[in-house]
Amino acid sequence: MVAVTGALIVFVVTYVVIASRQLSWLGLDRPSGALVGAVAMVAVGGLTFPAAMASIDLPVMTLLFGMLVIAGYLEDARFFRYTAYLVLTRARSARSLLWGLTFTAGALSALLLNDTVCLLLTPLVVAVAVEARLPVLPYLLALASAANLGGVVSWSGNPQNMIIGRAAAGEPGFAAYLALMLPIGVACLAGNAVVLTWLFRKQLPRGPLAERAPPKPPFDRVLAAKALGALALFVGLALAGHGLPGAAMLAAAVLIVIARVPPRRILATLDWSILVFFAGLFVVVAGLRATGLLEDAFARLAPVLTRGDAVGDAAFVGLVTLGSNLVSNVPLVVIAVEWVPRLPDPTWGYVMLAVASTLAGNLTLLGSAANVIVLESAGPRGELGFWRFARYGAVLTIASLAIAFAMLAVERAVGYAGWLGV
Repeated sequence: MVAVTGALIVFVVTYVVIASRQLSWLGLDRPSGALVGAVAMVAVGGLTFPAAMASIDLPVMTLLFGMLVIAGYLEDARFFRYTAYLVLTRARSARSLLWGLTFTAGALSALLLNDTVCLLLTPLVVAVAVEARLPVLPYLLALASAANLGGVVSWSGNPQNMIIGRAAAGEPGFAAYLALMLPIGVACLAGNAVVLTWLFRKQLPRGPLAERAPPKPPFDRVLAAKALGALALFVGLALAGHGLPGAAMLAAAVLIVIARVPPRRILATLDWSILVFFAGLFVVVAGLRATGLLEDAFARLAPVLTRGDAVGDAAFVGLVTLGSNLVSNVPLVVIAVEWVPRLPDPTWGYVMLAVASTLAGNLTLLGSAANVIVLESAGPRGELGFWRFARYGAVLTIASLAIAFAMLAVERAVGYAGWLGV
Protein backbone atom coordinates (compact mmCIF):
# COMPACT_ATOMS: atom_id res chain seq x y z
CA MET A 1 0.00 0.00 0.00
CA VAL A 2 2.88 2.36 0.81
CA ALA A 3 4.46 1.67 -2.58
CA VAL A 4 1.15 2.34 -4.36
CA THR A 5 0.69 5.66 -2.55
CA GLY A 6 4.28 6.67 -3.23
CA ALA A 7 4.01 5.76 -6.92
CA LEU A 8 0.80 7.79 -7.26
CA ILE A 9 2.40 10.84 -5.59
CA VAL A 10 5.48 10.60 -7.83
CA PHE A 11 3.28 10.32 -10.92
CA VAL A 12 1.12 13.33 -9.99
CA VAL A 13 4.09 15.56 -9.13
CA THR A 14 5.93 14.56 -12.31
CA TYR A 15 2.92 15.32 -14.47
CA VAL A 16 2.46 18.70 -12.76
CA VAL A 17 6.02 19.56 -13.80
CA ILE A 18 5.38 18.30 -17.35
CA ALA A 19 2.06 20.13 -17.73
CA SER A 20 3.40 23.41 -16.33
CA ARG A 21 6.60 23.08 -18.41
CA GLN A 22 8.74 24.02 -15.40
CA LEU A 23 8.82 24.63 -11.67
CA SER A 24 11.13 27.60 -11.29
CA TRP A 25 11.45 27.24 -7.52
CA LEU A 26 12.88 23.75 -8.03
CA GLY A 27 14.75 24.54 -11.22
CA LEU A 28 13.07 21.66 -13.05
CA ASP A 29 11.99 21.70 -16.69
CA ARG A 30 10.20 18.88 -18.54
CA PRO A 31 13.21 16.61 -19.23
CA SER A 32 14.72 16.98 -15.76
CA GLY A 33 11.30 16.58 -14.16
CA ALA A 34 10.77 13.29 -16.00
CA LEU A 35 14.27 12.11 -15.04
CA VAL A 36 13.82 12.95 -11.35
CA GLY A 37 10.36 11.37 -11.45
CA ALA A 38 11.79 8.14 -12.86
CA VAL A 39 14.42 7.95 -10.13
CA ALA A 40 11.80 8.74 -7.47
CA MET A 41 9.51 6.01 -8.83
CA VAL A 42 12.21 3.43 -8.14
CA ALA A 43 13.12 5.01 -4.80
CA VAL A 44 9.55 4.76 -3.44
CA GLY A 45 9.24 1.15 -4.55
CA GLY A 46 6.87 1.72 -7.45
CA LEU A 47 9.22 -0.27 -9.69
CA THR A 48 12.36 -2.29 -9.21
CA PHE A 49 15.42 -0.98 -11.02
CA PRO A 50 15.42 -3.85 -13.58
CA ALA A 51 11.71 -3.25 -14.23
CA ALA A 52 12.36 0.45 -14.72
CA MET A 53 15.11 -0.24 -17.24
CA ALA A 54 12.88 -2.73 -19.07
CA SER A 55 10.04 -0.19 -19.29
CA ILE A 56 12.07 2.17 -21.50
CA ASP A 57 10.92 1.54 -25.07
CA LEU A 58 14.25 1.23 -26.88
CA PRO A 59 12.75 0.97 -30.40
CA VAL A 60 10.99 4.33 -29.92
CA MET A 61 14.17 5.86 -28.49
CA THR A 62 16.15 4.48 -31.43
CA LEU A 63 13.72 5.90 -34.00
CA LEU A 64 13.77 9.27 -32.27
CA PHE A 65 17.57 9.34 -32.18
CA GLY A 66 17.88 8.41 -35.86
CA MET A 67 15.50 11.19 -36.89
CA LEU A 68 17.33 13.67 -34.66
CA VAL A 69 20.60 12.84 -36.42
CA ILE A 70 19.12 13.41 -39.88
CA ALA A 71 17.54 16.68 -38.72
CA GLY A 72 20.88 17.68 -37.20
CA TYR A 73 22.64 17.41 -40.57
CA LEU A 74 19.83 19.33 -42.28
CA GLU A 75 20.18 22.04 -39.65
CA ASP A 76 23.95 22.14 -40.14
CA ALA A 77 23.36 22.68 -43.86
CA ARG A 78 20.97 25.56 -42.97
CA PHE A 79 18.24 23.76 -44.90
CA PHE A 80 15.38 24.87 -42.65
CA ARG A 81 16.41 28.53 -42.59
CA TYR A 82 17.06 28.65 -46.32
CA THR A 83 13.71 27.03 -47.18
CA ALA A 84 11.87 29.50 -44.95
CA TYR A 85 13.88 32.38 -46.41
CA LEU A 86 12.74 31.51 -49.94
CA VAL A 87 9.10 31.32 -48.93
CA LEU A 88 9.07 34.41 -46.73
CA THR A 89 10.87 36.66 -49.22
CA ARG A 90 9.01 35.60 -52.37
CA ALA A 91 5.45 35.95 -51.10
CA ARG A 92 3.63 38.85 -52.78
CA SER A 93 0.87 39.55 -50.28
CA ALA A 94 0.11 39.15 -46.59
CA ARG A 95 -2.26 36.28 -47.30
CA SER A 96 0.06 34.42 -49.66
CA LEU A 97 2.79 34.76 -47.02
CA LEU A 98 0.48 33.19 -44.43
CA TRP A 99 -0.43 30.32 -46.76
CA GLY A 100 3.17 29.76 -47.83
CA LEU A 101 4.38 29.65 -44.24
CA THR A 102 1.58 27.26 -43.26
CA PHE A 103 2.38 24.70 -45.94
CA THR A 104 6.15 25.05 -45.54
CA ALA A 105 6.04 24.46 -41.79
CA GLY A 106 3.57 21.61 -42.24
CA ALA A 107 5.66 19.91 -44.92
CA LEU A 108 8.88 20.19 -42.91
CA SER A 109 7.12 18.74 -39.87
CA ALA A 110 5.61 15.81 -41.75
CA LEU A 111 8.65 13.57 -41.26
CA LEU A 112 10.96 15.60 -39.01
CA LEU A 113 10.36 16.73 -35.44
CA ASN A 114 8.26 19.88 -35.36
CA ASP A 115 10.12 21.25 -32.32
CA THR A 116 13.24 21.68 -34.47
CA VAL A 117 11.26 23.34 -37.27
CA CYS A 118 9.70 25.85 -34.88
CA LEU A 119 12.94 26.67 -33.09
CA LEU A 120 14.79 27.43 -36.33
CA LEU A 121 12.05 29.23 -38.25
CA THR A 122 10.63 31.56 -35.58
CA PRO A 123 13.37 34.24 -35.64
CA LEU A 124 13.19 34.53 -39.42
CA VAL A 125 9.38 34.71 -39.39
CA VAL A 126 9.50 37.58 -36.89
CA ALA A 127 12.19 39.44 -38.84
CA VAL A 128 10.32 39.21 -42.15
CA ALA A 129 6.95 40.19 -40.65
CA VAL A 130 8.45 43.24 -38.95
CA GLU A 131 10.34 44.30 -42.07
CA ALA A 132 7.18 43.94 -44.19
CA ARG A 133 5.23 45.95 -41.58
CA LEU A 134 2.85 43.08 -40.85
CA PRO A 135 1.29 41.96 -37.55
CA VAL A 136 3.52 39.20 -36.16
CA LEU A 137 0.91 37.19 -34.26
CA PRO A 138 -0.92 35.61 -37.26
CA TYR A 139 2.37 34.27 -38.60
CA LEU A 140 3.52 32.93 -35.24
CA LEU A 141 0.21 31.09 -34.87
CA ALA A 142 0.50 29.84 -38.45
CA LEU A 143 3.97 28.44 -37.76
CA ALA A 144 3.04 26.72 -34.49
CA SER A 145 -0.30 25.32 -35.65
CA ALA A 146 1.02 24.12 -39.02
CA ALA A 147 3.99 22.43 -37.34
CA ASN A 148 1.54 20.59 -35.11
CA LEU A 149 -0.72 19.64 -38.02
CA GLY A 150 2.06 18.49 -40.33
CA GLY A 151 3.11 15.70 -38.00
CA VAL A 152 -0.24 13.95 -38.33
CA VAL A 153 0.55 12.44 -41.73
CA SER A 154 3.19 9.86 -40.73
CA TRP A 155 4.28 7.65 -37.86
CA SER A 156 7.56 9.59 -37.72
CA GLY A 157 5.98 13.05 -37.85
CA ASN A 158 6.02 13.71 -34.11
CA PRO A 159 6.98 11.95 -30.87
CA GLN A 160 3.48 10.80 -29.98
CA ASN A 161 3.01 9.26 -33.41
CA MET A 162 6.28 7.37 -32.98
CA ILE A 163 4.86 5.80 -29.81
CA ILE A 164 1.53 5.00 -31.46
CA GLY A 165 3.14 3.60 -34.62
CA ARG A 166 5.34 1.34 -32.50
CA ALA A 167 2.30 0.09 -30.54
CA ALA A 168 0.26 -0.43 -33.73
CA ALA A 169 2.86 -2.98 -34.90
CA GLY A 170 2.01 -2.59 -38.57
CA GLU A 171 -1.77 -2.34 -38.17
CA PRO A 172 -1.77 0.12 -39.84
CA GLY A 173 1.79 0.19 -41.13
CA PHE A 174 3.80 3.22 -42.21
CA ALA A 175 2.69 3.10 -45.87
CA ALA A 176 -1.00 2.53 -45.09
CA TYR A 177 -1.11 5.28 -42.48
CA LEU A 178 0.71 7.71 -44.78
CA ALA A 179 -1.65 6.97 -47.67
CA LEU A 180 -4.64 7.38 -45.36
CA MET A 181 -3.51 10.62 -43.73
CA LEU A 182 -1.62 12.53 -46.44
CA PRO A 183 -4.73 14.01 -48.14
CA ILE A 184 -6.20 14.73 -44.72
CA GLY A 185 -3.04 16.52 -43.61
CA VAL A 186 -3.10 18.70 -46.74
CA ALA A 187 -6.78 19.51 -46.19
CA CYS A 188 -6.18 20.37 -42.53
CA LEU A 189 -3.32 22.71 -43.44
CA ALA A 190 -5.52 24.44 -46.03
CA GLY A 191 -8.35 24.71 -43.50
CA ASN A 192 -5.92 26.08 -40.94
CA ALA A 193 -4.80 28.80 -43.36
CA VAL A 194 -8.42 29.67 -44.19
CA VAL A 195 -9.34 29.99 -40.51
CA LEU A 196 -6.30 32.14 -39.68
CA THR A 197 -6.99 34.38 -42.69
CA TRP A 198 -10.57 34.85 -41.47
CA LEU A 199 -9.59 35.40 -37.82
CA PHE A 200 -7.08 38.10 -38.78
CA ARG A 201 -8.92 39.48 -41.82
CA LYS A 202 -8.90 43.01 -40.38
CA GLN A 203 -5.20 42.98 -39.48
CA LEU A 204 -3.85 41.48 -42.70
CA PRO A 205 -3.42 44.27 -45.27
CA ARG A 206 -4.40 43.83 -48.90
CA GLY A 207 -2.12 44.64 -51.80
CA PRO A 208 1.55 43.97 -52.35
CA LEU A 209 3.92 43.64 -49.42
CA ALA A 210 6.62 46.17 -48.62
CA GLU A 211 10.06 45.29 -49.95
CA ARG A 212 12.04 43.22 -47.49
CA ALA A 213 15.55 41.90 -47.60
CA PRO A 214 16.49 39.88 -44.50
CA PRO A 215 20.05 38.50 -44.50
CA LYS A 216 20.25 35.49 -46.79
CA PRO A 217 21.31 32.50 -44.70
CA PRO A 218 24.30 30.47 -45.89
CA PHE A 219 23.27 27.18 -47.47
CA ASP A 220 25.35 24.04 -47.98
CA ARG A 221 23.61 22.49 -50.96
CA VAL A 222 25.81 19.40 -51.04
CA LEU A 223 25.26 18.52 -47.39
CA ALA A 224 21.54 19.28 -47.68
CA ALA A 225 21.28 16.95 -50.68
CA LYS A 226 23.00 14.16 -48.76
CA ALA A 227 20.74 14.65 -45.72
CA LEU A 228 17.61 14.70 -47.90
CA GLY A 229 18.88 11.55 -49.58
CA ALA A 230 19.18 9.90 -46.15
CA LEU A 231 15.65 11.01 -45.33
CA ALA A 232 14.45 9.54 -48.64
CA LEU A 233 16.25 6.29 -47.78
CA PHE A 234 14.41 6.16 -44.45
CA VAL A 235 11.05 6.77 -46.14
CA GLY A 236 11.79 4.17 -48.83
CA LEU A 237 12.68 1.53 -46.25
CA ALA A 238 9.60 2.40 -44.18
CA LEU A 239 7.32 2.18 -47.22
CA ALA A 240 8.87 -1.18 -48.04
CA GLY A 241 7.77 -2.47 -44.64
CA HIS A 242 11.04 -2.39 -42.74
CA GLY A 243 10.92 -1.47 -39.06
CA LEU A 244 11.07 2.27 -38.45
CA PRO A 245 13.84 2.17 -35.80
CA GLY A 246 16.14 0.11 -38.01
CA ALA A 247 15.34 2.23 -41.06
CA ALA A 248 16.08 5.45 -39.17
CA MET A 249 19.37 4.17 -37.80
CA LEU A 250 20.50 2.83 -41.17
CA ALA A 251 19.71 6.15 -42.85
CA ALA A 252 21.48 8.06 -40.06
CA ALA A 253 24.56 5.80 -40.24
CA VAL A 254 24.81 6.16 -44.02
CA LEU A 255 24.53 9.93 -43.67
CA ILE A 256 27.28 10.05 -41.06
CA VAL A 257 29.59 8.17 -43.43
CA ILE A 258 28.89 10.16 -46.58
CA ALA A 259 28.39 13.65 -45.11
CA ARG A 260 32.11 14.41 -44.78
CA VAL A 261 31.29 16.54 -41.75
CA PRO A 262 32.80 15.82 -38.32
CA PRO A 263 30.11 13.74 -36.55
CA ARG A 264 31.11 15.19 -33.19
CA ARG A 265 29.95 18.62 -34.37
CA ILE A 266 26.51 17.31 -35.34
CA LEU A 267 26.06 15.14 -32.26
CA ALA A 268 26.94 18.09 -30.03
CA THR A 269 23.99 20.06 -31.41
CA LEU A 270 21.33 17.35 -30.99
CA ASP A 271 18.54 17.92 -28.48
CA TRP A 272 19.54 15.13 -26.10
CA SER A 273 17.04 16.40 -23.54
CA ILE A 274 14.15 14.95 -25.54
CA LEU A 275 15.64 11.46 -25.15
CA VAL A 276 15.98 12.04 -21.40
CA PHE A 277 12.36 13.19 -21.30
CA PHE A 278 11.11 10.06 -23.06
CA ALA A 279 13.17 7.66 -20.96
CA GLY A 280 11.94 9.20 -17.73
CA LEU A 281 8.36 9.35 -18.93
CA PHE A 282 8.30 5.65 -19.83
CA VAL A 283 9.47 4.76 -16.31
CA VAL A 284 7.00 7.05 -14.54
CA VAL A 285 4.03 5.68 -16.50
CA ALA A 286 5.22 2.10 -15.97
CA GLY A 287 5.24 2.78 -12.23
CA LEU A 288 1.66 4.04 -12.35
CA ARG A 289 0.66 1.04 -14.47
CA ALA A 290 2.09 -1.31 -11.82
CA THR A 291 -0.35 0.11 -9.24
CA GLY A 292 -3.36 -1.09 -11.24
CA LEU A 293 -4.92 2.37 -11.21
CA LEU A 294 -4.84 2.65 -15.00
CA GLU A 295 -6.74 -0.62 -15.28
CA ASP A 296 -9.35 0.67 -12.85
CA ALA A 297 -9.68 3.94 -14.80
CA PHE A 298 -10.20 2.12 -18.08
CA ALA A 299 -12.75 -0.23 -16.49
CA ARG A 300 -14.82 2.79 -15.45
CA LEU A 301 -14.63 4.34 -18.93
CA ALA A 302 -14.97 1.11 -20.90
CA PRO A 303 -18.80 1.07 -21.16
CA VAL A 304 -18.62 4.25 -23.24
CA LEU A 305 -15.25 3.91 -24.98
CA THR A 306 -15.87 0.34 -26.19
CA ARG A 307 -19.31 0.91 -27.69
CA GLY A 308 -17.90 0.62 -31.19
CA ASP A 309 -20.20 3.31 -32.60
CA ALA A 310 -20.05 7.04 -33.26
CA VAL A 311 -20.79 7.85 -29.62
CA GLY A 312 -17.90 5.69 -28.42
CA ASP A 313 -15.54 7.16 -31.00
CA ALA A 314 -16.57 10.71 -30.06
CA ALA A 315 -16.03 9.95 -26.38
CA PHE A 316 -12.54 8.58 -27.09
CA VAL A 317 -11.58 11.56 -29.25
CA GLY A 318 -12.94 13.97 -26.64
CA LEU A 319 -11.01 12.24 -23.86
CA VAL A 320 -7.77 12.34 -25.85
CA THR A 321 -8.27 16.00 -26.81
CA LEU A 322 -8.96 17.04 -23.22
CA GLY A 323 -6.15 14.93 -21.77
CA SER A 324 -3.65 16.24 -24.31
CA ASN A 325 -4.26 19.77 -23.05
CA LEU A 326 -4.13 18.85 -19.39
CA VAL A 327 -0.80 16.99 -19.42
CA SER A 328 0.38 17.61 -23.04
CA ASN A 329 -0.05 15.13 -25.86
CA VAL A 330 3.05 12.94 -25.47
CA PRO A 331 2.43 12.00 -21.81
CA LEU A 332 -1.25 11.40 -22.59
CA VAL A 333 -0.39 9.07 -25.46
CA VAL A 334 1.98 7.01 -23.30
CA ILE A 335 -1.05 6.19 -21.13
CA ALA A 336 -3.81 6.02 -23.76
CA VAL A 337 -1.88 3.72 -26.09
CA GLU A 338 -2.40 0.97 -23.50
CA TRP A 339 -6.18 1.27 -23.89
CA VAL A 340 -6.38 0.97 -27.66
CA PRO A 341 -5.99 -2.85 -27.92
CA ARG A 342 -9.17 -3.19 -25.84
CA LEU A 343 -11.26 -1.06 -28.18
CA PRO A 344 -13.59 -2.92 -30.59
CA ASP A 345 -11.34 -2.01 -33.58
CA PRO A 346 -7.75 -1.39 -32.38
CA THR A 347 -6.49 -0.45 -35.86
CA TRP A 348 -9.07 2.33 -36.06
CA GLY A 349 -8.30 3.19 -32.45
CA TYR A 350 -4.64 3.86 -33.21
CA VAL A 351 -5.66 6.19 -36.03
CA MET A 352 -8.11 8.06 -33.78
CA LEU A 353 -5.47 8.40 -31.06
CA ALA A 354 -2.85 9.72 -33.48
CA VAL A 355 -5.19 12.23 -35.12
CA ALA A 356 -6.84 13.50 -31.93
CA SER A 357 -3.62 13.82 -29.88
CA THR A 358 -1.85 15.64 -32.72
CA LEU A 359 -4.62 18.07 -33.64
CA ALA A 360 -5.38 18.72 -29.95
CA GLY A 361 -1.96 20.35 -29.72
CA ASN A 362 -3.40 23.55 -31.20
CA LEU A 363 -6.13 23.99 -28.60
CA THR A 364 -4.18 25.63 -25.77
CA LEU A 365 -0.74 27.07 -25.17
CA LEU A 366 0.20 23.95 -23.18
CA GLY A 367 -1.19 21.50 -25.72
CA SER A 368 2.10 21.15 -27.58
CA ALA A 369 5.73 22.02 -26.99
CA ALA A 370 5.75 23.68 -30.45
CA ASN A 371 3.39 26.40 -29.18
CA VAL A 372 5.68 27.27 -26.28
CA ILE A 373 8.82 27.18 -28.45
CA VAL A 374 7.39 29.59 -31.03
CA LEU A 375 6.06 32.16 -28.57
CA GLU A 376 9.13 32.03 -26.32
CA SER A 377 11.51 32.28 -29.30
CA ALA A 378 9.63 35.34 -30.56
CA GLY A 379 10.50 37.31 -27.41
CA PRO A 380 8.24 40.29 -26.55
CA ARG A 381 6.40 39.93 -29.85
CA GLY A 382 5.26 36.45 -28.80
CA GLU A 383 3.62 37.50 -25.56
CA LEU A 384 0.19 35.91 -25.63
CA GLY A 385 -1.90 34.97 -22.62
CA PHE A 386 -3.30 31.49 -22.06
CA TRP A 387 -6.93 32.44 -22.63
CA ARG A 388 -6.29 34.60 -25.69
CA PHE A 389 -4.33 31.74 -27.25
CA ALA A 390 -7.21 29.38 -26.40
CA ARG A 391 -9.71 31.61 -28.21
CA TYR A 392 -7.75 31.23 -31.44
CA GLY A 393 -6.78 27.64 -30.70
CA ALA A 394 -10.34 26.48 -30.10
CA VAL A 395 -11.44 27.60 -33.56
CA LEU A 396 -8.37 26.06 -35.22
CA THR A 397 -8.76 22.77 -33.34
CA ILE A 398 -12.49 22.39 -33.96
CA ALA A 399 -11.98 23.10 -37.67
CA SER A 400 -9.11 20.62 -38.06
CA LEU A 401 -10.85 17.86 -36.08
CA ALA A 402 -14.01 18.34 -38.16
CA ILE A 403 -12.04 18.20 -41.43
CA ALA A 404 -9.96 15.20 -40.37
CA PHE A 405 -12.75 12.99 -39.07
CA ALA A 406 -15.15 13.96 -41.86
CA MET A 407 -12.54 12.91 -44.43
CA LEU A 408 -11.77 9.74 -42.48
CA ALA A 409 -15.50 8.93 -42.50
CA VAL A 410 -15.59 9.42 -46.27
CA GLU A 411 -12.48 7.27 -46.75
CA ARG A 412 -14.11 4.49 -44.73
CA ALA A 413 -17.49 4.88 -46.48
CA VAL A 414 -16.06 4.57 -49.99
CA GLY A 415 -13.84 1.62 -49.03
CA TYR A 416 -10.49 3.40 -49.40
CA ALA A 417 -9.61 2.95 -45.71
CA GLY A 418 -10.64 -0.69 -45.83
CA TRP A 419 -8.43 -1.26 -48.87
CA LEU A 420 -5.56 0.11 -46.78
CA GLY A 421 -6.47 -2.22 -43.93
CA VAL A 422 -7.92 0.45 -41.64
